[in-house]
Amino acid sequence: MNQQFIRNFVIISHIDHGKSTLADRFLEITKTIDPRKMQPQYLDRMAIERERGITIKMQPVRMAYTLNAIPYILNLIDTPGHVDFSYEVSRSLAAVEGAILLIDATKGVQAQTIANLEMAQKEGLIIIPAVNKIDIATPEQLEEAIKEMAGLLKISEQDIYLISGKTGEGVEKLLEAVIERIPVPALAKASAGESKDESLRALIFDSEYDFYKGVVAHVRVVDGEITKEDKIYLMSSRIQAEVIEVGYFKPELTPGDKLEAGEIGYVATGLKDIEKCRVGDTIINFKSQISNFKMEPLKGYKEPQPMVFASFYPVDPDDYDELKDGLGKLKLNDASLIFEGESLPVLGRGFRCGFLGMLHLEIVSERLKRDYGLELVITSPAVIYKIIDKKDATKFIYNVSELPDVNQIKEIQEPWVKLEIILPSNCMGSVVKLFDPLRGIYKDTQYLSEDKLILEFEAPLSEIIAGFYDKLKSVTSGYGSMSYQVICYRKGNLIKLDILLGGDKIDAFSKIVPKEKTYSEGKKMTKLLKEIIPSQLFTVSIQAAIGGKIIARETKKAMRKDVTGYLYGGDYTRKRKLLEKQKRGKKKMAKFGKVNLPPEVFLKILKAR
Repeated sequence: MNQQFIRNFVIISHIDHGKSTLADRFLEITKTIDPRKMQPQYLDRMAIERERGITIKMQPVRMAYTLNAIPYILNLIDTPGHVDFSYEVSRSLAAVEGAILLIDATKGVQAQTIANLEMAQKEGLIIIPAVNKIDIATPEQLEEAIKEMAGLLKISEQDIYLISGKTGEGVEKLLEAVIERIPVPALAKASAGESKDESLRALIFDSEYDFYKGVVAHVRVVDGEITKEDKIYLMSSRIQAEVIEVGYFKPELTPGDKLEAGEIGYVATGLKDIEKCRVGDTIINFKSQISNFKMEPLKGYKEPQPMVFASFYPVDPDDYDELKDGLGKLKLNDASLIFEGESLPVLGRGFRCGFLGMLHLEIVSERLKRDYGLELVITSPAVIYKIIDKKDATKFIYNVSELPDVNQIKEIQEPWVKLEIILPSNCMGSVVKLFDPLRGIYKDTQYLSEDKLILEFEAPLSEIIAGFYDKLKSVTSGYGSMSYQVICYRKGNLIKLDILLGGDKIDAFSKIVPKEKTYSEGKKMTKLLKEIIPSQLFTVSIQAAIGGKIIARETKKAMRKDVTGYLYGGDYTRKRKLLEKQKRGKKKMAKFGKVNLPPEVFLKILKAR
């Protein structure tokens, strides 16, 4: 394939601005999909994506289009728009030369619009601006959206494409602009070698697991070519493999003869160990490894840093191995997911997992439930804390139960984030008030237009993951949007809050909280648990404690059996004796009995918090 006729591009935008719908129109125009098989959100392959109406996983597709009697190959990567999946976007940007920046005409520029644009500009991509949903926008909304886009990119309003992904209006002109404006893929010139085999370099930007083909690497070939039965070498993993199959995305895996420089496709490696094929690695020909040519690896990706941690435990202990297998296969498609084994007395064996955010956590748990039929207990999510002890040694804490004794701690630091919130100007006061209890610091205000502005704050990550986004949507009537990035660790006046049930500490409910919020948090947790935990055969004390000091308490009354129900008539002392006997029995059980916590309790606590 002549590189002159290849174009590689992505669609980037804020969540719910119409990326997948626009991709549908591209598929129809290029006749990539049989009209009888076409359905909305075609590139969203998972059922959960269709149900929620969001893109979770980036999806490449190869399209053929003829312009001025010249056939072109267009490689499109559809990307997610939610801040939790920005890592997916960053990987796709490294595999292309251009990007369509899409905004919703009814909403204008939003937080992730700016965040994704900044990532694309850092990669040096050509940006093609487009305003979507012009069929439902009012003239005022459309005019405002065009002004915001022009101001953001510092371009003329005439350079912005007006489209409707739903009706198809203006979409074909946008597709032609991709061919005309996005540059031809450039060779990176890996080495001075003349051998085509020894010049191979391909970047792995994604991967998946196939039972028969092993690990299937999604690649962008930068130099040389890959064919079936080639012996390849993964530079970072230092693993040799033999190519079982190469091909393209249609978007289903479609075998081909070879992949040449400038093309995007897949390579079936036959590897069975999912850890050996890392996203960001460089594939070279094995001949290069054993020859004297010094191959430079391609620029990979910055490793994602999960900042929210929660533990997954199978309800059925026999499902432990299946949970381990499921997490391993999900990690192949999601490099930002990390996990390691752990155990708790109450819950048994499970895994501590790291996520990029709360939506990421929710999606992973939902996929484990759907794909593997697993019923899970999920502990309360927490962030990573940095502990500096009295000897000035530093340790990162991923689980509250790992926190050292308070006498050994010199300082506790927590991650802080920089927040960019885009909102209508008349909602500014309400949003600023949200930060009063969150220990947030106001930094700056910028105006996108007369009616829309950007507020910049800094705040602890732990405060942001605890329902802040829902509160923002509420006070802005759905028009507010936000993006954030971790900037540093800062010293906090923090302390560990323990929860005791019947005198036993439950590690799954422990958390690190600001010292000034300990009483309110303790009171909130004890009241919540009193409502949620089922009644036992004995009275259960529910306590919140700091060290050995109890700061809040509730009591869950025991279930009461009607031990006098079969009596009728006669002296009351007969009933009194039975009631006293029951009372003594419950008192004895309270000393030796253990509180039974069904999995539903942990799920309810997670949702409530």
